Amino acid sequence: MSDVTQPKAADLLEWYDRHARTLPWRVAPSDRQKGVWPDPYRVWMSEIMLQQTTVAAVKSYFEAFTRRWPSVGDLAAAKDEDVMAAWAGLGYYARARNLLKCARAVTEDYGGHFPDDHASLLTLPGVGRYTAAAVSAIAFDHPEVVVDGNVERVMARLFDEHQPLPKSKPVLTEYAASLTPDERPGCYAQAVMDLGATICTPKNPACGLCPWRPACRAFANGTTTDLPRKEPKKRKPTRVGTAYLARRVDGAWLLERRPDKGLLGGMLGWPGTEWTETPPTEAEPISAEWKTVQAEARHTFTHFHLRLTVKTALVPMDRAPERGDFIALPDFRPSDLPTVMRKAFDLAQSGSS
Repeated sequence: MSDVTQPKAADLLEWYDRHARTLPWRVAPSDRQKGVWPDPYRVWMSEIMLQQTTVAAVKSYFEAFTRRWPSVGDLAAAKDEDVMAAWAGLGYYARARNLLKCARAVTEDYGGHFPDDHASLLTLPGVGRYTAAAVSAIAFDHPEVVVDGNVERVMARLFDEHQPLPKSKPVLTEYAASLTPDERPGCYAQAVMDLGATICTPKNPACGLCPWRPACRAFANGTTTDLPRKEPKKRKPTRVGTAYLARRVDGAWLLERRPDKGLLGGMLGWPGTEWTETPPTEAEPISAEWKTVQAEARHTFTHFHLRLTVKTALVPMDRAPERGDFIALPDFRPSDLPTVMRKAFDLAQSGSS
């Protein structure tokens, strides 16, 4: 341990200046040093999309959103259903609802300009401590402590912290705070995240390339691959349900919009039963001769696995549904559906009944 040095932000920033990832929402460190500042709208958008989602999955959505709604005012004026449809497939749909609420709050309460301080950012819908810190640091260069999963992993190894997550979050945040510099804090925040994403990875970290290796206590002690420790995961329960896919003879599909609150809130989907751990009570949305597709639509949410029985039916023009509305074929886009609903649609289209 005697040969372990103190970690310095300057060492990491020097590495970042050479190796920063190129991302569609990021201003390169060389450009920042020339006085080019990131658009807070794009920083905020990326941080909301990146919550519990990978960079690879987010890139195309971010580019599509900012192309269609290039400013926070444009997004605030968008129709709810258009934003929810554009978000389809990205998951965690409460983020999309809060995206709209936040855009409208910024437009109405702040004249279309994001506030630059942490406290004001925290008052915005859907903006928690992490997002407020990230926007404040990255967009406005305030020395906020930005701690995501990548940063937690880096800090756990750098300081050889063996207390398991999530209990260790406060101490890991303290470590991160002790290193956050007053100079170039926005670049530093992104640098730590880049280090975790590209060098200090969960498996097979590239310690030989790490600018903080001389200061890493876990590397010195040979415990790098043991960290961060985590509490054992709880077993996810399995829930079951039925999705009813009714198609009218003119090609229209029967769909319903889910309630704003709750799982997949505000999204279009197939009428169906509740999702429960025991077989739910059938709730056919329209009288029809239903056929059961042989395969199940399976999907995993954060807290449970779902197995959906898929039933299909062809109904006449004069048959009125008890739930939902028929969407004319030209207006129906499977891409507007959340992933689990698209899985059900794909099974129904496969004809494996």
